[in-house]
Amino acid sequence: MDETRNIAPMKLELLVAVVHNDKAAYFASLIQSHKANLQLTTPAKGTTHLILNYLGFTDRPKSLIISVIRADQSGPLISLLDETFKKGKAYKGIAFTIPMTSIIGTLAYGFLSNDKRTVKEEA
Repeated sequence: MDETRNIAPMKLELLVAVVHNDKAAYFASLIQSHKANLQLTTPAKGTTHLILNYLGFTDRPKSLIISVIRADQSGPLISLLDETFKKGKAYKGIAFTIPMTSIIGTLAYGFLSNDKRTVKEEA
């Protein structure tokens, strides 16, 4: 029997973070250090941009980081992000996770969960 079919599934979650644009690479690296194999970073607007524009102020550009992380890394990573958000104004942000309920394919799951056991060896 193929070894990749005997892997007990580790639940996955989608981590969503909105951070200042100039700190996006820092936060992406921090998230990647917690076994996140897939990340998407895109420009975004913060939640206060409408009020600030109305008052004549400009809002700092934001970045949206979407990452797939293992559920066992979720708690420690959210705690680390929370601590980092408290470092100062330049590090402010918001982060939350959404559970993923279904993934099709052992290789896709293995990549997303950073599980090396699912990689097929060349003969």
